Amino acid sequence: MILAILQARMSSTRLPGKVLRPLSGSPMVLRQIERVRRSARIDRLVAAISDERTDDVLADVLEGAGVEVFRGPLDDVLGRYIGALQAKGPAEHVVRLTGDCPLADWRVIDAVIDSHLEAGADYTANTWGRRTFPKGLDVDIVKSQVLADAGRRASDPYEREHVLPYIYRHPERYSLQGYEQAADEGELRWTVDLPEDLEFMAAVYDALYPAAPAFTSDDVRRLLAGRPDLHAAGGYRRI
Repeated sequence: MILAILQARMSSTRLPGKVLRPLSGSPMVLRQIERVRRSARIDRLVAAISDERTDDVLADVLEGAGVEVFRGPLDDVLGRYIGALQAKGPAEHVVRLTGDCPLADWRVIDAVIDSHLEAGADYTANTWGRRTFPKGLDVDIVKSQVLADAGRRASDPYEREHVLPYIYRHPERYSLQGYEQAADEGELRWTVDLPEDLEFMAAVYDALYPAAPAFTSDDVRRLLAGRPDLHAAGGYRRI
């Protein structure tokens, strides 16, 4: 089984509560989950949120929308992933997703999964090595036993908070693989971390979602090509 774990929290410092900010009439995290659920390769999707009271409202929204939820430590996100795997598995592979990517593309997710399975790698990501995808289309997939091994070995707080650094810091122990596309779009910003990002995302959703809820990354590219006002929205490269 391939288990996707989407981490999210309400306490992001630069844009608190961003995961519940509305995009086309629904919380941002639910818009992202709507897109991820189109994956043909993911067997089960779980939202891994903290067990802090600040995330109670997030749990209510997710569970009210029929999303499976696992709650664990706020800062030990690696421990949260291990707990989610133990509670919602067994699974052979875990896909890591973050809840600030409402343009997540299920086609990219499936392509990274397929590449990972074909290579038999321990860890595959389209962010490892040379990034060619926009920030916001990030996908990591790791063998579950490798994730569990990292959970036992990692002690650096940075490695615990960011889930996967212990793995890619130890290429002598694990087989690592990057996934690239032909176009180099690694400097583009399609993620939500700042108010300006949310404004950009709202413009994209308002333009595309009403007529085509399953809009793709190519639809986003075509929209942006015809919208010079969005090319550098908020002072960041978007196309």
